[in-house]
Amino acid sequence: MREQKSLRVKGKVIALMSRNEADYISLTDMVAAFGDDMLLYHWMRNRNTVEFLGIWEQLHNTSFKGTEFGTFKTKA
Repeated sequence: MREQKSLRVKGKVIALMSRNEADYISLTDMVAAFGDDMLLYHWMRNRNTVEFLGIWEQLHNTSFKGTEFGTFKTKA
């Protein structure tokens, strides 16, 4: 079951989602509150980030398309 909550950090609202007793924070909310779009853009182009996201998707997303991800990872 998913539950939507939020955190307030230095006056900025950051989305928090709880799922199966694990909490997740919104990285895009953090960037929007404390950085600019370029920070997220550079983070998403990092090879280690892309590899981590691929592994996370394989573990948690039953609809994950590994072949399509491989093409995306190569271009990143």
